[in-house]
Amino acid sequence: MFPVDRTSRPRTPAVSRRSVLRASATLGAAAMLAGATACSGADEASPVEPDPLVAEARRARSDAAAARAVLADRPDLVDTMTVVADQRTAHADALDAEIVRVTPVTATTTSTTTASVQPSDIPTPAQLRDDLTESAQRAATLARSTQGYRGGLLGSISASCTLVAAAIQA
Repeated sequence: MFPVDRTSRPRTPAVSRRSVLRASATLGAAAMLAGATACSGADEASPVEPDPLVAEARRARSDAAAARAVLADRPDLVDTMTVVADQRTAHADALDAEIVRVTPVTATTTSTTTASVQPSDIPTPAQLRDDLTESAQRAATLARSTQGYRGGLLGSISASCTLVAAAIQA
């Protein structure tokens, strides 16, 4: 065994525990500041693109208002136009709910008021069918470029628009 020299002082480390803690706190604060600056800089540099579902929700409300206008003008189509108006209103509500779910609280969403159609602008059933067909195509196109729940929602809306458009007898 080696003899232990108890007369010499123990060596103090070159870096104290206190200086390590101070350096860690400083680096942590610097990292948080850099992260906050990078996030806020990205928001200012790139404008936020509008949610593509906003236009689809507006279109759904417009189609529902048009179906109600046709219903008022052509009471013989009550069954078909009621289904179209109800379906398109449900589509707009579902789209609005998805927009609210994804969008930060500070952003504005689409208006939930129903659009009105002027008596001179009442579409014919054939025009409404064409509008619904276009809505179906737009929703299908957007569904292909969207993933997850949103893609499924848009695909469902496209299928529904296709079905109700086919039900309209011009």
